[in-house]
Amino acid sequence: MTPAAERFPAPVAAALADSGWQPGRWEIRHAEEWADTLRAHTSPGGHRHAVLPAAVEVWAEFGPLHIAPTTQGRDLAPTAVTVDPLPCLHAARTLSDLGRALGTEVCPVGTETEGEALLVVDVAGHTYGVDASGDWYLGPRFDDALTALLLGHRPARLTATL
Repeated sequence: MTPAAERFPAPVAAALADSGWQPGRWEIRHAEEWADTLRAHTSPGGHRHAVLPAAVEVWAEFGPLHIAPTTQGRDLAPTAVTVDPLPCLHAARTLSDLGRALGTEVCPVGTETEGEALLVVDVAGHTYGVDASGDWYLGPRFDDALTALLLGHRPARLTATL
């Protein structure tokens, strides 16, 4: 069994391989550039992005890949993931509000589908999706979120009690 197949379900491992990802991949140059860009940006209202170690790890391992699903979804249509935080640049206020509601800081890691949802991680590495219909919990780690999105698992909507 390959390291990717041990870490991810077979359809996710296939999607990752198709995108150019391989175990041990570490593109820190992109991660450093993205961190500098996010740190330098301030919204018109004065909101700034947090740059978190959990996000830098995601960027270095998976950025700037576009990972497309290779199978039908279980509960929903599967969605592609693009690991690139820059499409989230002008969402500093939205992400600041989400972090405040969660009681932690969050940092963008990429987008779902064609920018329809923002993907963010918190200090502990929990992964969330933010779209026009709400805020969603995608998993305790980015690997779990990637699996959920590529396999079409139904995410949990964030509510006042979740």
